[in-house]
Amino acid sequence: MKKNLLAGVAAALFASGAAAFDPFTVRDIRVEGIQRTEAGTVFSYLPVKVGERMTDEKAAQAIKALFATGFFKDVRIEVEGDVLIVAVEERPAIAQIDFVGLKEFDKDQLKKGLKDIGIAESRIFDRAVLEKAEQELKRQYLTRGKYGVVITTTVTPLERNRVAINFGIDEGEAAKIKQINIVGAQSFREKELLELFQLQTPNWITWYTKNDQYSKQKLAADIENLRSHYLNRGFLEFNVESTQVSISPDKKDIYITITVTEGERYVVSSVKLAGDLLLPEDEFRKSVSVRPGDVFSREKLNESTKAISDRLGALGYAFANVNAAPELDKEKRQVSFTIFVDPGKRTYVRRVNIAGNTKTRDEVIRQEMRQMEGAWYDADRVKLSRERIDKTGYFGEVNVETPPVPGTTDQVDVNVNVTEKTTGTISLGLGFSSAEKLILSASVSQANLFGSGKFMSVQLNTGKLNRTLGVSYTNPYFTVDGISQGFDVYHRNVNPTSLSYNYKTSSTGGGLRFGFPIAEKENLTFGLGVDSTSVTVYDTSPQRYKDFVAEFGKSNVSLPLSAGWASDSKDSAIYPTRGAVSRAGLEVSIPGADLTYYRATLQHQRYFPLTKDLTLMLNGELGYANGLRGQNLAFFKNFYAGGIGSVRGYDTSSLGPRDLLADGTYSDERLGGNRRVIFNAELLFPVPGFGVDKSVRVGGFFDAGQVWGKSEKAALGDMRTSVGIAAVWTSPFGPLKFSIAQPLNDKEDDKLQRFQFQMGSTF
Repeated sequence: MKKNLLAGVAAALFASGAAAFDPFTVRDIRVEGIQRTEAGTVFSYLPVKVGERMTDEKAAQAIKALFATGFFKDVRIEVEGDVLIVAVEERPAIAQIDFVGLKEFDKDQLKKGLKDIGIAESRIFDRAVLEKAEQELKRQYLTRGKYGVVITTTVTPLERNRVAINFGIDEGEAAKIKQINIVGAQSFREKELLELFQLQTPNWITWYTKNDQYSKQKLAADIENLRSHYLNRGFLEFNVESTQVSISPDKKDIYITITVTEGERYVVSSVKLAGDLLLPEDEFRKSVSVRPGDVFSREKLNESTKAISDRLGALGYAFANVNAAPELDKEKRQVSFTIFVDPGKRTYVRRVNIAGNTKTRDEVIRQEMRQMEGAWYDADRVKLSRERIDKTGYFGEVNVETPPVPGTTDQVDVNVNVTEKTTGTISLGLGFSSAEKLILSASVSQANLFGSGKFMSVQLNTGKLNRTLGVSYTNPYFTVDGISQGFDVYHRNVNPTSLSYNYKTSSTGGGLRFGFPIAEKENLTFGLGVDSTSVTVYDTSPQRYKDFVAEFGKSNVSLPLSAGWASDSKDSAIYPTRGAVSRAGLEVSIPGADLTYYRATLQHQRYFPLTKDLTLMLNGELGYANGLRGQNLAFFKNFYAGGIGSVRGYDTSSLGPRDLLADGTYSDERLGGNRRVIFNAELLFPVPGFGVDKSVRVGGFFDAGQVWGKSEKAALGDMRTSVGIAAVWTSPFGPLKFSIAQPLNDKEDDKLQRFQFQMGSTF
């Protein structure tokens, strides 16, 4: 006869009261009721083994332990003679999870989130965990503004003690912000203040930005923007009294009310400096942008204290404390400030730690560091180091932190954390034309070869008319002093006989180049090359090629010597907002070679930050070339213009003079010229809704440019102009550039191309 000693939770709670059986020695243990759970799992939770004495306390411990596993919804311990019987009823297992009506979220992502909570296929089903999952799902919908969402969960029993869970979801419509009210604003129009907000009532773009859907985080940011607006305009006592967010009964409309107290507008009466200044007071006065008589501005005050702190940081005081203490005169509505300066101890750098680089070698990053280990801390050098690492172009993000060394008061570590990006590019082109038949063009480049910081590229074009093979290599740190070294090798064949242009050219050449840093952001380059070009002409060849052969012969060699200067003060290589780039170059073919000429280029590009998000870019380029010793300029040294990179809206290299045919008409072939002028103006801004994502940038542009031949008079009135919009996307498939342009003064014989793009693939 079986005797039911302890059952379920009641036994676990009350077994300590009176003994339900006399202690006995266990001869055997049996487990009943298990379907999926191994018997050994049950044995492992029992506090008694065969041959040991069983007591009511151990029985209670066993029931508690087995319940705690979560595998069972009922546990009983029974005794038959001296045999201990553990009878269990298993919880069902989850066989499948499905969603009906799901549109807002990805199903796989939701399943992954539910798994973290404890709901997943093959796991034990727990009603309490399921209710928790329902609440989490509802919370996720609330973050998307779906306040009317209804989630109905159905649990269906299946064979072999399993269940299927189905989440029926009626998402409803996202609640939209119906109205935003600012109560208490008198000095500014409510419309003007609402323009500071990211949250908006529905308009033509909110379907994309989702800014018409309430977000607690966005509202907090908007209130801070509102506070900054007042504090930067003298309202020192401005305060947000309350914020109320209400929703309509049908859960479709949201109303936001912000109550503010403006206070009085204050004017700065005086600014004093106190504390251990280290330098003459006049040195720090240059950093203070707050002046007596100015309307108070928190932004200017913060800029002043930060500038003083940075000045001390450049002297090695990493933990300088600079605070401004205000004194209010409410009757006169004036405020005076005393800026207290406490430089603390002078600090030096213990270590430079580099993290995040899985491919790039540490030495590549350390070569760009200007803050050295063991040296005095210098905030300017730390900032410069971050900029130089960013300008390598190898990393999508560069963060530099200077935490104090634990247990010290005069040491810091410089922690450089980088996020690597793809630095290799594969560009493929495949085309077909009646003249060239199948055309395959390709280029492969790697700007961070094997993580060494070296650059290498290979270009290939297999067209019937143009065939090119080129290899380029650069080692930016050929010496420890930062001298760079590189070389270029190429071979080009041009055979346009199928177009009735009966001539052929073949060029083979290469060159060696070196770069020398002359300042932190400036360098000089020198190079020496050799080029061998042969031209084959026929009676029907274009006149310019006949003239070239008559002057220089069918085969000729040039020895170009090049020199260049470059200065780059941009704040970022990927997303510049301020700074400039200047370049000047001169190429001269050494006298004594078959061809002698010179070719000079000049470029200046500058970025102006107009607002936080708007940047104006201006770019100007000049080019001039000519032959030496009475020679004409070789045709392959001409300048060209048109297309992305010069004047958008016009076909690539389509501007300038054309070839005069024997019948007195002009061909479609563009000759290029010995003079070139390019001007670009572009207003750059991030794509709305992309937040801090810097992979996409758009802009409106104005382009102007032209090339002129030697016999032509260069007149600015000949320049072609265009306006349009452009976008640059650093995509997972490679850098993509798009432009849509409208030529403004095109002529009848101009080749137009209003939509243009360049694309490639990264690896």
